[in-house]
Amino acid sequence: MRADHPLLRCGATLLAYQPFRLMHGIAGGYVAYPIAERAEKRSVSPKVSELCAHYALPMAERRRIAMDRLTETLQFAGTEVPYYRDLFRRIGFDPVKVRNDPQRLESLPYLTKDIIREQGERLLSRPLAETRHHVCKTGGSTGLSCTIFYDQEAADYSSAVTYFARRRIGKPRHGFELHFACKFPGHTVSQWPSREDFKCFAMNRSNIFFDRIDDVGLEEMWQTIKRRRPYLVHAHPSTIYALACYVERRYGSGHAFEVFESSGELLEPRAREVIGRVLKCRVVDRYGLAELGVMAYELGGGGTGLQVMDSEGWAESRMTTDGVDGTHELVFTGFRNRLMPLIRYATGDMARVEVREDGVYLTDVVGRIHDVVPINGVDHPTHHIQDMLDHRVGGIQEFQIDLRTSPPTLRIVLEPSADPEDTLKKLRGFWGDAFTVAFVGHDDLIRVGRRAKFRHVVTG
Repeated sequence: MRADHPLLRCGATLLAYQPFRLMHGIAGGYVAYPIAERAEKRSVSPKVSELCAHYALPMAERRRIAMDRLTETLQFAGTEVPYYRDLFRRIGFDPVKVRNDPQRLESLPYLTKDIIREQGERLLSRPLAETRHHVCKTGGSTGLSCTIFYDQEAADYSSAVTYFARRRIGKPRHGFELHFACKFPGHTVSQWPSREDFKCFAMNRSNIFFDRIDDVGLEEMWQTIKRRRPYLVHAHPSTIYALACYVERRYGSGHAFEVFESSGELLEPRAREVIGRVLKCRVVDRYGLAELGVMAYELGGGGTGLQVMDSEGWAESRMTTDGVDGTHELVFTGFRNRLMPLIRYATGDMARVEVREDGVYLTDVVGRIHDVVPINGVDHPTHHIQDMLDHRVGGIQEFQIDLRTSPPTLRIVLEPSADPEDTLKKLRGFWGDAFTVAFVGHDDLIRVGRRAKFRHVVTG
């Protein structure tokens, strides 16, 4: 039958009430999950236990382990991967010396998406036909897309990291998750049951697909969340921020889930505050990318800082060359993927790496490198424009700058109480005719990339 059959809807409604809800969660987390793990030939649970033990260690011990893994990754790549084998030989790089002096890593050039596309199979340690692998295509939000190949071990560790991190913030094994995803044209309703249905049952997960963020779409989202009442909601912050603004305007506030886990976009302070206050939930940030998986998480809970998953990779940051505000680009070397090791991969995201007594953290996370906007011939970082809009103009929920038009189009979502005429007057006072101003709703903001992410700056 179709997945939207009325009988299935009735069953879902019944499972939303106790004790059926608890029984469903226990059956999924403790019975179906081990069955699914064996059926899919995955090894995730042992790795979750391994991660729990690792992060119980003192920082000094974890740092030593990370340096050992960094050295081992470099040795492996220099022996098994054609691109790195030739590179190390050409520049005379000795991986063993990095163990005692991590700064020697800086003699290696950065890996970029352009290099990945150019080198292709020379970045693989063995032919794809010889090993079980997974294909992951980057979303294209920091440049042209490229294809990354994971071996099974790396894919299992990636799943284990997510599982472990959610356990750390208090999500019980029988707790439910709700994942938001964009509904694209041509989307069809699947048949039930399917492999995806069993996967969702085993993980106590359900999906919500949306294709509009106007009042009608946001009301549907809110009612769906209230009906399913998940423990954790996973979505782009711009989507849940739009929902929070709608709920505040329509209902004042509401509480339908415990934790919002932000992903895919920069979680800005204003959005964090509004989501937490209006939806009465804890807001937890994480940093992940298609190339490496989840590499930083607020393991201590919301607002404790993005802690680098030092078990999974080595983090660095480099000064950007665009001259904007002394920003730093985030660079990672992954430890797990032996099929396609990424060494000193320049992510295209801006952040600083800070070593503290309890771990390595990301700070000054401000977005993407190319979020730079020319205003009257002068380049300005996006966060500068946001500060002006928040603290000098006011009354603005969200903004987006479309550089594809001349002059650029500044799309603004106003607070319900804001006056468009007054806002326009202030904008003209600060920037003159540098922008064509358009007052829009959240649904009119442009989403970019394969995963339909929100970007403050649209370039193509």
